[in-house]
Amino acid sequence: MATKFDAIMARRGEIMRRALGMDYGEFELSPIAFDYEAMMADHGYSLDDIVAIQTKAGVGHTPLLELKNFTDLVRSTCEPGRGARIFVKDEAANLAGAFKDRRASVSIHVAKEKGYEGVIAATSGNYGAAVASQAARACLKCIIVQECYDSHKVGQPEIVEKARVCEAYGAEVVQLTVGPELFFHMVELLDQTGYFAASLYSSFGVSGIETLGLEVSQEMRALTGADPTACVITHAGGGNTTGTARGLKRAGATGTKIVAASVDLSGLHMASDNDFNRKSFTTGHTGFGVPFATWPDRADVPRNAARPLRYMDRYLTVTQGEVFYVTEALVKLEGLERGPAGNTAMTAAVSLARELPREATIVVQETEYTGAGKHHWAQLNFARQMGVEVRAGDPRDNQPGTVIVIPERLEQIQASDFDIAHMRRSYVRNAVKAAPAGYVPTTDDIAFLAADTNSTPAAVEAMLAELAAKEA
Repeated sequence: MATKFDAIMARRGEIMRRALGMDYGEFELSPIAFDYEAMMADHGYSLDDIVAIQTKAGVGHTPLLELKNFTDLVRSTCEPGRGARIFVKDEAANLAGAFKDRRASVSIHVAKEKGYEGVIAATSGNYGAAVASQAARACLKCIIVQECYDSHKVGQPEIVEKARVCEAYGAEVVQLTVGPELFFHMVELLDQTGYFAASLYSSFGVSGIETLGLEVSQEMRALTGADPTACVITHAGGGNTTGTARGLKRAGATGTKIVAASVDLSGLHMASDNDFNRKSFTTGHTGFGVPFATWPDRADVPRNAARPLRYMDRYLTVTQGEVFYVTEALVKLEGLERGPAGNTAMTAAVSLARELPREATIVVQETEYTGAGKHHWAQLNFARQMGVEVRAGDPRDNQPGTVIVIPERLEQIQASDFDIAHMRRSYVRNAVKAAPAGYVPTTDDIAFLAADTNSTPAAVEAMLAELAAKEA
């Protein structure tokens, strides 16, 4: 029997076209390929335009700080001649306290310019606060749809804190229990209200992050005379990685390595009622980072503008305990009390810095605000309440959902390389699976898949042959 869910989702394309004011069908080239750059440019704003929009909105131009004390500590654990200089872009200086103010500012500008009465976003966290903040400045109504609780109506302190902040900015917050209904309720509300979809995954939002990469390049050139050797980016749904990398490339920083970083939450299912409160990180983890990289079009929009495999050079994972250690170290060494999720990339940077020579530079491209439920002590206390063991020791003993092991010394922090080649194969498999049965990829499809996976047509052809052999 058809359900309300089926009826709404069957009309998702039509509803999202109306809610975004753009027709994704214009960019489709085949069942597999679409014109990504045309979609990204469709809003018509130049990078200079977006800088102007964000400046007027009180967003961007955040400080770039060299972490000299932190770098010295990392160097004390390195071999002679190793230990890159570490810098951080302090995105907590944005109005709502995170880099997501950048993507929200563009979406809200578009909504206002196109005459929408209000905006809707589906998010558990910082993006909701950013949308609510920007909507308040633009005098637009705002609804935030938030996955907040497990079936016992128990919410993580970080998520509850973010709901409070959204309401403080004047937004209506629709709180849901964990499950697959988040995007459904967003689409349903868009259909009912006629509001603008301030989606995390639209070209408007992802284009807004390009200014972050632009600023990193400009400020590093001013401080050091060169672009950074590497930019380490906390990776979840892919917008942060995609937007920052695009901004760096548009600034001419083509030699900067793009290093994505996530907390390893392998073994926990993000839509599981049992697992929902047994993780201490609601974003910046592999539960989002891997699925959204290997199939971006699982998002609320027909074609996701966040396509991180196009840009990743490496993908590093770290443990929850390692991130909590680095969060505390930054407070003590640099006077930066910031949220743990934003420090995921900082933790990976510790490991990466040990590999690189002293003259190399690493930029960690974001911080996020902290306070109340977002603070690392609140998160650790909640973990204990959920039956998760928290102890000091070897972080290699960390078991997501069961044990959080906080390192005793900085030298114990060691990021792990995630297999990007495996992710590319998964992406190609998902793209073929989403096409009609029996569809044979064309030369143009293969070229698109090569671009979307940052590989080559020959590599894609080999992946397709491997898939065909398995199915034979």
